[in-house]
Amino acid sequence: MDYRSPISRARGLGSAKEGAAHWWMQRLTAAALVPLLLWFVASLIGLTGAGYDDAVAWVSTPWITVLLIATIAVVFHHAQLGLQVVLEDYVHSEWLKVLSIALVKFAAVLLAIGGIYSVLRVAFGG
Repeated sequence: MDYRSPISRARGLGSAKEGAAHWWMQRLTAAALVPLLLWFVASLIGLTGAGYDDAVAWVSTPWITVLLIATIAVVFHHAQLGLQVVLEDYVHSEWLKVLSIALVKFAAVLLAIGGIYSVLRVAFGG
């Protein structure tokens, strides 16, 4: 016989009150990616046949640099959010789930920093 109250049995198993914010952030990043990626693909198509100097000049344009940095940041944040959901749903060992999510977040930040650094280096002629 279990003498615990229903609340004590459910404690720790309910909502962490973060699911709605996570869901909204996934939708917002997805919505932001639609125009950013359409712009990026159209720009790459427009650069077809251009030389190295033309591509560097394109990246060096201030608003292009800003849009490239925004695209990189949003892509990696969106990817991290999606992978976190997959890990939460399919990894059942709690320590492995926490470790995997931490590694995914670390990798996303590291890769985003690397991409942003690369854009800035090209844009500022380093």
